[in-house]
Amino acid sequence: MSNTNSNADRFRKQAIASDLEEPVTEARNLAEKLGLEPYPVKYWIIDYDEMNELIAYGGFQSRYPHWRWGMQYDKQQKQGQYGGGKAFEIVNNDNPAHAFLQESNTIADQKAVITHVEAHSDFFAKNEWFGLFTSGRADDDQVNAAAMLERHARAIDEYMSDPDIDRAEVEKWIDHCLSLEDNIDQHQVFKRRLDVDGPAGDLEELDDDLAEKLDKLGLSDEIKGEVFDEEWLEKLEEGDEAVTFPEEPQKDILAFVREHGKRYDDEAGRAVEMEEWQRDILDMMRAEAYYFAAQKMTKVMNEGWAAYWESTMMTDEVFAGDDEFMNYADHMAKVLASGGLNPYSLGMELWEYVENRTNRQEVIEQLLRVDDVSWRNLMDVVDFDDVLATLKPPEAIGNITPDTLDALEEVPDEWVDREALEAARAGDVDVEKYPWKVLTTEGLARRHYSLVKRQHRGFLTRVSQNDLEQIGRYLFDDARYASVEEALADVDFAAGWDRMFDIRESHNDVTFLDEFLTTEFITENNYFTYEHSQATGQFHVASDAAADVKKKLLLQFTNFGKPTIAVYDGNYNNANELLLGHQYNGVMLDLGQARETLKRIFELWGRPVNLLTIVKDVDEHDIEVARRRNREPEPEERGKLLRYDGTDVTIEDVPWEEVDHLSADDVDYDTKPDEWLA
Repeated sequence: MSNTNSNADRFRKQAIASDLEEPVTEARNLAEKLGLEPYPVKYWIIDYDEMNELIAYGGFQSRYPHWRWGMQYDKQQKQGQYGGGKAFEIVNNDNPAHAFLQESNTIADQKAVITHVEAHSDFFAKNEWFGLFTSGRADDDQVNAAAMLERHARAIDEYMSDPDIDRAEVEKWIDHCLSLEDNIDQHQVFKRRLDVDGPAGDLEELDDDLAEKLDKLGLSDEIKGEVFDEEWLEKLEEGDEAVTFPEEPQKDILAFVREHGKRYDDEAGRAVEMEEWQRDILDMMRAEAYYFAAQKMTKVMNEGWAAYWESTMMTDEVFAGDDEFMNYADHMAKVLASGGLNPYSLGMELWEYVENRTNRQEVIEQLLRVDDVSWRNLMDVVDFDDVLATLKPPEAIGNITPDTLDALEEVPDEWVDREALEAARAGDVDVEKYPWKVLTTEGLARRHYSLVKRQHRGFLTRVSQNDLEQIGRYLFDDARYASVEEALADVDFAAGWDRMFDIRESHNDVTFLDEFLTTEFITENNYFTYEHSQATGQFHVASDAAADVKKKLLLQFTNFGKPTIAVYDGNYNNANELLLGHQYNGVMLDLGQARETLKRIFELWGRPVNLLTIVKDVDEHDIEVARRRNREPEPEERGKLLRYDGTDVTIEDVPWEEVDHLSADDVDYDTKPDEWLA
């Protein structure tokens, strides 16, 4: 019975998939015509439960056995049932990429997610932050993430099935590793670590002079052999340098404990070497953390990029048919109107701003090259209604039908795909359905020039006098024009898209927001900050100043919005203890979570673990006084040292001098910690 149902279900899904063959093919053709260069994409049709399972698995069909997937599946299912949200698709960063579409989607929904996926796949292929996972390897053009995750799943399943290894211990070890999954150095190229080197050699073989120097340090033989390798010994021979371990704070805590960590043996009552399976799992968890890091670092950029090109294809190029458009409009409205900090909405608005700002600068630079026009008188002597009329795409490319193909002979050659035009004349290209096929990328940029779109028509004249002055003062005077018409004839209509493609390659969310979250953008989009009041216990609007909004958002996206912790000493107190430091940015740690995390790290280090941090204390009396005076209390910052020795967690005050190096110089001190710890 079940086999029959399974076969029927498979054939039904294949029938659904066959209906999408044309949209999949033409979406790829259109994406490439627009200038995108996506990985190949394999599309799959799945049902509601399968979609929830894939989302729980992070977009892949096979993951290692662990309770976290069941928890995420349950969360996703409840969100769909009670939260009103629907997952239309999920696509993974792989080459080829795999996209999974929900079978309950309408054809309009499927077209929308296919165009969305093509843009995602382009971002995966071209953004340099995704390249950090494969850079430096012979197969750097191939991600092979699905194969890697499949190998990890198979290896961990084998460990759990090994009669000599306790399954519960394997799962617990994974829990320990996952407590540090965001504590990597995501700005570095991923490198797999080799096996840990043993002691540098028999200390008795050292020459007398070197041995005497080691003896003066008063270190145990265990520490000498484990910490001071051959490279360090060579440095010591060169001079009496101060010993640091590591020499600089190391953010990749997973790599550090992989190289130098041990496990605590209850029976022996001391740290012993990790089992082979434990180091293997550490390697796997670290590799997966680096693989998924780029997705966390580019959420706003990536989703905004996909939303922008989806809208261009579905709306501007009418990839949604006449009978599908209202359905698509409803689909897009729901995506962009989702509550909270919406990466689709924020990202798309920023990409449109980048395009408009670049196009505006290109036009203004041309106008400032006109005789008798300067940045001082530009707004007075130039008729911008006439400028916009001139910038409007010619009718020949703005409205392409089988009856207007001859008009394309009058437009510049670089705008027209001559081979496709001849095919259209022969009836081999459906121009009614796919008019974009007879244009080149340059022609499509002209056809969709942003400054003349209805929603952006005021952008050109919204430039500030300060921006005009800056453009004018740094303008290369490499051309002069006798008239506005002559100047506008040389406008680069692809400048906006070219700039977008450049940014897509090099930026992540933090650098993207830092550069383009300008005062103009924040003001026009009515962004503001809010904060939690300790005096009233409620949230309130704190500021609409651009600098405050920008600072808040950058805090949220720096280090995935999680606390930045680094290794400062692997031989703390000369006792092989681990010292971590919280790089404090004005948002204090949740000390309850910090205690539990130290317990996890102890299992990976095998010896006591310490954490230096800064906390903000507010006296109850100060809160009461602030409440009466309708203001916020002034917190006092103090240094704290948390320590877990395998039995108890202790917290003690430390002098400010010991934590001063952890404190940032310019931070937002008014953010409720819970907002950043989720």
